Amino acid sequence: MADINVTSTSDEGFATTSQLGDFELTIDATGEEGPDPNETLVADYASCYIPAFRVGAQQRDHDDLGKVEIDAAADLDDDDDLESISFDISVEADLDGEEDEIAERGEEICHVHSALREELHADISVESDAF
Repeated sequence: MADINVTSTSDEGFATTSQLGDFELTIDATGEEGPDPNETLVADYASCYIPAFRVGAQQRDHDDLGKVEIDAAADLDDDDDLESISFDISVEADLDGEEDEIAERGEEICHVHSALREELHADISVESDAF
């Protein structure tokens, strides 16, 4: 039996509704009925990276980061394929100069980061004591 089961359905057009357990997600290649697949992938990557970043911080005795926010940006090539992704991360807590070490640990923990081809790994910058 699979660890993850998703049922994705498109009755017509380019929108697809996926059932993920109790949750439903609509993704639309045209961006009219929901985010497009590339936007969804970038959001998924950022949503996976934040908890990985928090765990990386905990492993370095930064247990309470407060608010963590990622401004994610992505560039597309001429075929509308993702070419690059970057994360600008703002963290409420002061990380005492350990931003790079925590960011690297987050990369090691993030499952989406592991799943992407290397040239799509996010270029990450972190600003602590930001809020």
